[in-house]
Amino acid sequence: MPEFIEPIGKMLTSFLAAVAEFRADPDYPVPWFVDDVDPQALVDPAAFEAYTARLVDERNSSGVRPGFVPMTTLWWVNREQFLGRLAIRHRLTPALEMFGGHIGYDVRPGARRQGHATAMLAAALPIARSLGISQALVMCDKTNIASQRVIEANGGQLLDITAQKRRYWVPTTKF
Repeated sequence: MPEFIEPIGKMLTSFLAAVAEFRADPDYPVPWFVDDVDPQALVDPAAFEAYTARLVDERNSSGVRPGFVPMTTLWWVNREQFLGRLAIRHRLTPALEMFGGHIGYDVRPGARRQGHATAMLAAALPIARSLGISQALVMCDKTNIASQRVIEANGGQLLDITAQKRRYWVPTTKF
């Protein structure tokens, strides 16, 4: 049964396989988090441990890099298989209000269309609530019908459609 775990070094092999899938996927752009992985972490287990520690530390204001906000990153796994990642941004900036939202998620290409994104978002909403987020701003590309369905299946109410995004408010309590 898939579940969230903290980013952890023991997932290196499966994480690297997922990164390769994301980069090889001709149907979607490479997610920002793939390009954000420390390059050395892709070849050195000790650097991968440091990368996962950085992700965990980004929850605290002291661990936030310039241009970022505190965020909780979780990995969706089934045993030893990395299936995807989700980030909950603890607060929004003007840029995040237009292009990122509170919650962002990515499912590795080989695990798509199996209900993982819907389950991930559902599992993340109580965590967002515990962070003081009563309604999460969640968005998808205007043409991403699969993500639109994921958000709506989790109670998303359309806020608006911009030139690039469909923006939704999603309650963090059961709807």
